[in-house]
Amino acid sequence: MRVSVLASGSEGNCTYVETNKHKILIDLGMNVKYITEKLGELDVLPQDINLVFITHVHNDHIAALDKFIKKYQPTICLSQTMFKEIPSIKDYEHIIIYDDQMVFDSLTVEIFKTSHDTTDSRGFVITSDNSSLVYVTDTGYLNRRHFDLLKNKNMYIFESNHDVEKLMHGRYPAWLKKRVISDKGHLSNHDSSVYLSKLVGDNTKKIILAHLSKENNTEEIALNTIKEVFLEYQIPFTNIECARQREKTEVVNI
Repeated sequence: MRVSVLASGSEGNCTYVETNKHKILIDLGMNVKYITEKLGELDVLPQDINLVFITHVHNDHIAALDKFIKKYQPTICLSQTMFKEIPSIKDYEHIIIYDDQMVFDSLTVEIFKTSHDTTDSRGFVITSDNSSLVYVTDTGYLNRRHFDLLKNKNMYIFESNHDVEKLMHGRYPAWLKKRVISDKGHLSNHDSSVYLSKLVGDNTKKIILAHLSKENNTEEIALNTIKEVFLEYQIPFTNIECARQREKTEVVNI
């Protein structure tokens, strides 16, 4: 499995996952030009994308959906609720509605609910040929009932949105601060780090911290927080980096 986060943040989100038989995008939150350029840097043609998984319908996750599917015709995977909230795709022929587990040849995608201020949001566990990836962003908390599903995977792309102190003393209005830190908001650096401390295992090779707030976080703060939490919990894992808004990550092979 090859993985690269093409863009991550409040301006737009998109991640590329490649298996032996499938070329996948998670979300289409940047414009088609940007996505095409970043795929090109990976020597991937946009018309080769055969599956697109949607986490939720906020614009920073579906901004390019209409234009991308019209031009390249991939299969879109999303929930029934999400489908109903995007009227423009009601006649699109290549739609698959989420089940808890979806199997495409050697690819298995397990889908679980997250908690965000939208009618439906999802995270994914993607497995193919003994390689595994957990993708979790845009959630205020992680339900413990999912822990067994998420434990000891090869790679984690995991939200680490904000530093609480930076958020609370920052410029956001009170209502927005309350939204961000709520159970339907975003994971803080500390909460993300604690969750990851309970999930990583001997099989884990890579962590990418995602959806960092431009206003209320920095890469340095996010990385220092997870290092401190891992030290506290005696987790000897250091292969961690941050995804960026307009710069793809290096390809991770797992």
